[in-house]
Amino acid sequence: MPESDRQLHFNLFLMGVGHHEAAWRHPRTDPHRAADIAHFQHLAQAAEAASFDSVFLADGVEARSDGGWGLISHFEPFTLLTALAVVTERIGLIGTVSTGFSEPYNLARQFASLDHISHGRAGWNIVTSAGDRAAQNFGRDANQEHAVRYRRADEFLRVTTALWDSWEDGALLLDRESGAFADPARVHEIDHVGEHFKVRGPLNIPRSPQGHPLLVQAGSSDNGRAFAARWAEAVFTAQQTLAEGQSFYADLKRQAAAAGRDPAGLKVLPGVVPVLGSTEAEAKALDQELDDLINPARAIGVLSTVLGVDLTDHPLDAPLPPLPPVTEINGAKSRFELIRDLAERDRLTLRQLVGRLGGGRGHQVVVGTPEQLADHIEHWFTHGAADGFNIMPPILPDGLTDFVEQVLPILRARGLFREGYRGRTLREHYGLPRPVGRHSG
Repeated sequence: MPESDRQLHFNLFLMGVGHHEAAWRHPRTDPHRAADIAHFQHLAQAAEAASFDSVFLADGVEARSDGGWGLISHFEPFTLLTALAVVTERIGLIGTVSTGFSEPYNLARQFASLDHISHGRAGWNIVTSAGDRAAQNFGRDANQEHAVRYRRADEFLRVTTALWDSWEDGALLLDRESGAFADPARVHEIDHVGEHFKVRGPLNIPRSPQGHPLLVQAGSSDNGRAFAARWAEAVFTAQQTLAEGQSFYADLKRQAAAAGRDPAGLKVLPGVVPVLGSTEAEAKALDQELDDLINPARAIGVLSTVLGVDLTDHPLDAPLPPLPPVTEINGAKSRFELIRDLAERDRLTLRQLVGRLGGGRGHQVVVGTPEQLADHIEHWFTHGAADGFNIMPPILPDGLTDFVEQVLPILRARGLFREGYRGRTLREHYGLPRPVGRHSG
């Protein structure tokens, strides 16, 4: 569409009772609600009433053993998203599942089922899982090497998309008179044999309303970008500065074009944590209240794992010690680089870095008035750094209410965000076509 007709895309990132590390300790939240399905249903309905494109669930397959507040969610994504599907009608439902600890057949079936149940609103956030703790829950001592994880992910996508296409549109006949349930000539085995998987097919569920659920990706390493350029239709990303956002945006669009894709078919949505107040001073006070509730010991333990350096006894008011080169990091390389660059660019002490990361784990945190946040969103959107944003309220549900009631009206008045939905499926929300089945025609 013409540049002047572009509209923002908004995804609500659901995270317990808020994205700030200490949200559960703040008096404006109730941590017990993180285990209450009604809490998530209310959030999804509120986001739908505001015409968000989608809601999104992160997920991990490990938990720390220190008993800290480190669980992304008490619920695994398919169960929770199905519960959200039955109380909503239009909003997209995106769940995270790892290619490292799943099998293509089961995952293809689960997402096709969610797409049918939701009438075309399913999306898959594709991750490769970085940590050794996750691998140790699946019979391994350590995780696979970074490049191997992405080779497995690429093959995983080749298998799942083939399975989603194994039933042609219209293959299900349900002809009572003739007794023909399906047309066998339009149901195909995939007979995949590869480095990591051997799958016969076909899938045991007909092609879903969207053809393929929306494909989302969140890695920003070199391997992650190449993977996104080939497969992703939306990318959730983390950049701290406009220049970094513009560089990432341009590079990803360029790689998508080089892969033979229309760059407009890949939406880039940076994460943003909106810490809002009626005045800037009020917003800063909320930000400080939350930071004061951070447990430094636990936060330093998590940071040590990400950086590959034990910071337990490092002075809080000193800069970070020398870090290993990124080539030695087998975990989340892009997050390592983001944290390293943030600490170096802003000359942060360990104490200051823990505070900066507490709000959004490396995503940009905007502390200010609704007008200031609207200005920030518009600037990134109109200056080649974003197609929309992954909204990460620091506290829930209040942070979502504040964003919907105070920021969205400003963006709508500026002609940047729509009133109501223009389609019914998640693909339609993102302006993406339904994939043509590989056996069609």
